[in-house]
Amino acid sequence: MTSTVPNAIEHADEQQPPITMFGPDFPYAYDDFLAHPAGLGQIPATAHGTEVAVIGGGLSGVVAAYELMKMGLKPVVYEADRIGGRLRTVGFDGCDPSLTAEMGAMRFPPSSTALQHYIDLVGLETRAFPNPLAEATPSTVVDLKGESHYAETLDDLPQVYRDVAEAWSKCLEEGADFSDMNRALRERDVPRIREIWAKLVEKLDNQTFYGFLCDSEAFKSFRHREIFGQVGFGTGGWDTDFPNSILEILRVVYTEADDHHRGIVGGSQQLPLRLWEREPEKIVHWPHGTSLKSLHADGEPRPAVTRLNRTAGNRITVTDADGDIRTYQAAIFTAQSWMLLSKIACDDSLFPIDHWTAIERTHYMESSKLFVPVDRPFWLDKDEATGRDVMSMTLTDRMTRGTYLLDDGPDRPAVICLSYTWCDDSLKWLPLSANERMEVMLKSLGEIYPNVDIRKHIIGNPVTVSWENEPYFMGAFKANLPGHYRYQRRLFTHFMQERLPEDKRGIFLAGDDISWTAGWAEGAVQTALNAVWGVMHHLGGETDATNPGPGDLFEEIAPVELPED
Repeated sequence: MTSTVPNAIEHADEQQPPITMFGPDFPYAYDDFLAHPAGLGQIPATAHGTEVAVIGGGLSGVVAAYELMKMGLKPVVYEADRIGGRLRTVGFDGCDPSLTAEMGAMRFPPSSTALQHYIDLVGLETRAFPNPLAEATPSTVVDLKGESHYAETLDDLPQVYRDVAEAWSKCLEEGADFSDMNRALRERDVPRIREIWAKLVEKLDNQTFYGFLCDSEAFKSFRHREIFGQVGFGTGGWDTDFPNSILEILRVVYTEADDHHRGIVGGSQQLPLRLWEREPEKIVHWPHGTSLKSLHADGEPRPAVTRLNRTAGNRITVTDADGDIRTYQAAIFTAQSWMLLSKIACDDSLFPIDHWTAIERTHYMESSKLFVPVDRPFWLDKDEATGRDVMSMTLTDRMTRGTYLLDDGPDRPAVICLSYTWCDDSLKWLPLSANERMEVMLKSLGEIYPNVDIRKHIIGNPVTVSWENEPYFMGAFKANLPGHYRYQRRLFTHFMQERLPEDKRGIFLAGDDISWTAGWAEGAVQTALNAVWGVMHHLGGETDATNPGPGDLFEEIAPVELPED
């Protein structure tokens, strides 16, 4: 819940810059890099028009392609499904087109400042997202073990919930130097960030989230740990994350990534779609009016990649589903990394063996959602007996886990996310059809709201997704297990290729599962910018001296390197 994380905003000096999600592992200011008038860099004129393969048309791939195009290169984007990746916005058959459901990313923290650069660039609007107990949420119901509590603020809940909130604050402070790190991130104090984080990485890389709680005197009560897992902080219960590395959780809370969320009006998929069609004002080599769409035949990406191999001259050769074979000096791979192990035939020589191991060991979280369209936001009606909202944003230990109420005004059709679940909770839905899922969800919610007939308000068929069952994704997002820090470091730093043998260079990894902050669109953007720097450097280009890129400053801010022996 929002209030369970220490709120540094209330105590911060107003002159400090807003916190950003560059995070503790690689404290590079991507937002400053993007905002600088000198741009991201330039390549030699002799390289203008050079084709670069970009595999994957999600946000990371489209951002990388857009910035490469601005430099005068010709990105050739390959996409197996649709532009957007896990920014996937869908409608409801037969309903008003304005009614949409976010099957993937649906809420974005203001600390995602590199992402915000592109949201602003294409003219999209955001609005507050109705998380549990957020200011934009009229009311929240917490339903555990058959007992429901109605709340508009944390203070409306029983004392035990405030005790759990306090325990989490103490746990973070005592075990992870929360205030010091949060302050250092706000002040962009890189030496201090690195000093704090280096000690924590060495200390906590082998620790689970749950083990971290258990080691805290503040969480000695099993009951408190259980409630915290079911109700959590920010977006709700986090018990599905309990087996994961505590370092993953600290990255989120340090940067306030799980708080103050915004949704994109009209749907998040508009962002990559608008970037695909955008004609940059400043562009090298290409005539004004050029866009990624115009550089591709029929305005569409190339189809799915079926084979990747190295050929003479250390080139990257790409075969697609149409049987077309093209060879490139450089390529960026932004698709889900397990695709390299299954759906794409790859030469072992593409990457060093340690990188293949890191790809194979990547741990992915499952995630399911189901949405229904309704005639109006009936949940804002008042119960005559209690004066409360008849239905609320709901956190529960029942099958639905998290239920979100999404409206665009009192007199317009609205949408309910009946259930949003992760990991084991998501797998419980996997064998069921959309309608079967809806029936179970309506039964669960009927037990919480016995006097509310949700069904009578439904005006269309449900839409659902289980990301672990999506053939080009096989999961929702990366989440490192204890001991995985070294693997993640290899993947994130892959764009720094001067340390690699020459026959292992030229293909660059990007995407949110390559980032330190997987599961957040910010990580997709950051790794795309890393890969753009890598391609530029590979082709003989450089950044402006006044705007050094992530590779230029790498030695100063490189992620902590743990010993292998």
